Amino acid sequence: MTAGKVPEVDVTAPGAPTRRRRRLVVLLAVFGPGLIAANAGNDAGGVLTYASAGAQFAYRTLFAMVLVTIGLVVVQEMSARLGAYTGEGLVSLIREQFPLRVAAFAVTCLVVANIGLVVSEFAGIGAALELFGISRYLSVPLAAVGIWAAVVLGSYRYVERVFLLLSFVFVAYPIAAALGHPDWTKVATQTALPHFVASHDFLLLVVALIGTTITPYMQLYQAAAVADKGNGPTDYPSVRIDAVAGAIFADLVSMCIIVATAAAIGGHGQLASAKEAATALRPAAGANAEHLFAIGLLGASALAAAVVPLSTAYAIAEAVGVERSVSRKFSEAPLFLGLFSAQVAIGAAIALAPGNLVQLLINMQILNGVITPVILTFILVMANRRSLLGDAVNSPRFRLVGTTCVVVIAAMATLVVVETARTWLGLGS
Repeated sequence: MTAGKVPEVDVTAPGAPTRRRRRLVVLLAVFGPGLIAANAGNDAGGVLTYASAGAQFAYRTLFAMVLVTIGLVVVQEMSARLGAYTGEGLVSLIREQFPLRVAAFAVTCLVVANIGLVVSEFAGIGAALELFGISRYLSVPLAAVGIWAAVVLGSYRYVERVFLLLSFVFVAYPIAAALGHPDWTKVATQTALPHFVASHDFLLLVVALIGTTITPYMQLYQAAAVADKGNGPTDYPSVRIDAVAGAIFADLVSMCIIVATAAAIGGHGQLASAKEAATALRPAAGANAEHLFAIGLLGASALAAAVVPLSTAYAIAEAVGVERSVSRKFSEAPLFLGLFSAQVAIGAAIALAPGNLVQLLINMQILNGVITPVILTFILVMANRRSLLGDAVNSPRFRLVGTTCVVVIAAMATLVVVETARTWLGLGS
């Protein structure tokens, strides 16, 4: 049976599924890598960045999130199309399509971005367990050792399922948004029309929203998963639905986090702790809001703390053509397992640095936001190449939309770099 195809079922045969059940089977067959990749953005960094947006600027970032969603749809669709029509992952394509030095620069950016993500995941673990009264100086090292052992010793798949189940508690945010009695007029108005704030903090937060929503790891996963699943050009219509619907669904959840937090503590300023972010779940969870939030944050953080460094190790091992498998010993896959181990160690170490864990986490999303336009440029250039995609190349209209997205994101990232440099030099606030 061709990958991605749904087998025909004789609805007249005894015991055949009803039409409704058949539609469900078709729906489940369509959704896959796109939904998973997009929802990966709702990890520790995503949840606390969205919550910070609601706490600091109430509903004012919702219009920015609409624009970010458009960008995410465009980028995920291009990544999925590249995977479907070439049968290769992004790193492999970059290695083949660009000169060695340019490809090395792209891979370096991916590594830096993913290390920033790993830091944010361990910061999320520390913030989650602090809600249970456990110091980060105990929880983060123990989590690092546990995650490393789970992956390297081969029991990761079972642990992954537990983490995935724990992270599902964040579906409570849409419920909390509905029960929190937000000002729906403001929600609608500030979603449809820009209500930006002319401040350095607002710019930083919008770039953090870009960095945590359009994360390079998601594009890596999208293209590689489509290729690994065996989806080809004939499967592209369902692949496209998956990529687009996944991006929209994930960002609707993200916007619900902003709305729920804005309704609970909107306008009070920057988040000082994960405990403040947890208050947005009170309409749905009551007195158990903090513990529910902590469980979800722990699951999402631990899952991503394993998956993100693995994706980086896979990508680099793929680029240089060496052994890459968690079932191998260190002597058999030294680069692959060494890269994974180094990322876990570095991420945990930086997350232990003194300071506000929430602010550290948001700073990592800003770093991602600065690196994101570099990766998007590579994706856009490859999706524009007829020699690579043939008739599936970007249409003139899609090319315009994609270029506009990349240019706008790059301009905002440049502004952040300039403003940060001005602050360091004492030339601005």
